[in-house]
Amino acid sequence: MYCPFCNTPDTRVTDSRLAAEGGQVRRRRECTQCNERFTTFETPELALPRIIKRDNRRSPFDEGKLRSGLVKALEKRPISTEQIEEIIARLIHRLRASGEREISSKLLGDWVMEELRALDEVAYVRFASVYRSFQDIHAFNEEIQKLKSEKDEK
Repeated sequence: MYCPFCNTPDTRVTDSRLAAEGGQVRRRRECTQCNERFTTFETPELALPRIIKRDNRRSPFDEGKLRSGLVKALEKRPISTEQIEEIIARLIHRLRASGEREISSKLLGDWVMEELRALDEVAYVRFASVYRSFQDIHAFNEEIQKLKSEKDEK
């Protein structure tokens, strides 16, 4: 691994530990040239399905886009970063477990909405408004009425 400080290609591992509940290996490294220390994280590279967009374009799954959408929906809500990361981990696990090579963005969006509905109703409505392209206040009202009726049934 290249040193991020002096770009020397020779670094050595000084310590390795499991991280992220065993899903990653955390390594402390030291540069043999400048003696600076830094941390790296190693994760298994498993193929995730490609995402089929609404216009039938195919693109690789982008965890950053998923995180960005969740963070926007959950902005100023009492939800911790850990909870967001747990949602992302569950969704990625679900993608891998599907066994599919391609998954529609609609299905992935539905999974995200399930997670948000269970976590925070305000975030759910925020995400739904963008995901379903609400055009007016009536669309918001319909979604809120659905939430209320589901809550009353429980």
